[in-house]
Amino acid sequence: MNVLIVYAHPEPRSLSGSLKDFAVQHLHHAGHQVQVSDLYAMQWKAPLDAADSHAPLVGSHYDATVDSRYAYDHQLQAADIAAEQEKLRWADTVIFQFPLWWFSMPAIMKGWFDRVYANGFAYGVGEHNDQHWGDRYGEGNLSGKRAMLLVTTGGWESHYSPRGINGPIDDLLFPIQHGMLFYPGFSVLPPLVLYRVQKTPEARYAGWCDVLATRLDSLAVTAPIAFRQQNGGDYEIPALTLKEEWLPGEKGFGVHMKR
Repeated sequence: MNVLIVYAHPEPRSLSGSLKDFAVQHLHHAGHQVQVSDLYAMQWKAPLDAADSHAPLVGSHYDATVDSRYAYDHQLQAADIAAEQEKLRWADTVIFQFPLWWFSMPAIMKGWFDRVYANGFAYGVGEHNDQHWGDRYGEGNLSGKRAMLLVTTGGWESHYSPRGINGPIDDLLFPIQHGMLFYPGFSVLPPLVLYRVQKTPEARYAGWCDVLATRLDSLAVTAPIAFRQQNGGDYEIPALTLKEEWLPGEKGFGVHMKR
């Protein structure tokens, strides 16, 4: 299996860095091919702007949708963007590893998505009509590939429970898993979230590695989150609302998963 790890932490000697190194070593020993995009080490440029295209502006001003599409179609993207897209084409499974900062990923990783997910590559794909609203949410250029989040947080697991003050972890990760991974076609595996990582990490590190090893060994067979496909018949098109026959009266993120 070809595994890409997209990793965001500024300190190589951190717990996150040790877990990343463990994952690479474990995957190699299991016979997998591994690439790592270490965003801080790469000094990844986070902002999406006109410098991401080697072409002149299509119109009178920069339009991220229009100009990224022209650059993608004409192979005029910045070299770092094209390189990351090629890694995604190569990968069978992608692991996104990051600490939970202010209820989301670090800005540098968000910038990776902003720039690498160009129009024509991750969105703007497929036919749009009244029966088929593009190839997305279960379809798209990244369909057939798997993705998983590896997240560390200083909070307690109870803080992220259904009644926890921080909100349920599945709700916090929904915009990433459903909106950034499932949207372009990934099959999204349940996340691995490690809690209280700033409390006695030395004593607990071996246990975290055991848990991570188990997840790495089952990447190919773990059942993905059962998100509903956009064009699978569950949604009204083009309104893109869940049909009333499914979970009538219910609302929220959970309705977009089959039960």
